[in-house]
Amino acid sequence: MFYGVPLKSRLFLGTAQYPSPAILRRAIIASGADVITVSLRREGAEGASFREILQQSACRILPNTAGCHSVKEAVTTAHMARELFGTSWIKLEVIGHADTLQPDPFKLVEAARILCNDGFDVFPYTTEDLILGERLLAAGCQVLMPWAAPIGSGQGLRHKEVLRTMRAWFPDTPIIIDAGIGAPSQALEAMEMGMDGILLNTAIAHARDPERMARAFRQAVEAGQDAFQAGLMPRRDMAQPSTPVFGMADLT
Repeated sequence: MFYGVPLKSRLFLGTAQYPSPAILRRAIIASGADVITVSLRREGAEGASFREILQQSACRILPNTAGCHSVKEAVTTAHMARELFGTSWIKLEVIGHADTLQPDPFKLVEAARILCNDGFDVFPYTTEDLILGERLLAAGCQVLMPWAAPIGSGQGLRHKEVLRTMRAWFPDTPIIIDAGIGAPSQALEAMEMGMDGILLNTAIAHARDPERMARAFRQAVEAGQDAFQAGLMPRRDMAQPSTPVFGMADLT
């Protein structure tokens, strides 16, 4: 449940950098995603074919403020996106570092507070910092979207224990891993931690076969969610036999 909206799929799909509109369309279908993210700047540049894909996908649109580096720029972009797409949902990005694309924590909280007060349902792209997470929730956000690694790096879960701590620290807050996921196995591991969703783009868009990769991520996210809900066995320091030793014949 995200801002009161139930979703069937926990996979959120980005729509940038695909080889062609046709491949993007097939990848969206194969992913089973209910939500696709769209950059306002890209939507304006792509033209009619891209808008047609958005309309035909039947997915919920999550506009984002990709490329924004200031509070004013992010807030203005969010308002334009709400008018264009007719949704209060916004993925908030306020970039603070040009090389790592790490969000600026101070500007992010300020922009989140403004947008929440303006009636937006904010999905903030953040780090795994717990204090920053608390500030974003206090600003009005009901979802947190920590990175696994820098955007487009494919490094996967660089700080697993910290992410586990974040999951435990905010037990009732939906958490979506956003950025840095490069393989279905990494998405599966994040879902096994109890995360509520995975948002990715590059790992599918840059695959040799995006449609097949989208299907692989769909299966991984579903498997990870099922495993978490089923209850993973605890890790042990020593071996434990699966076959009872009681009642075995003594052959000595």
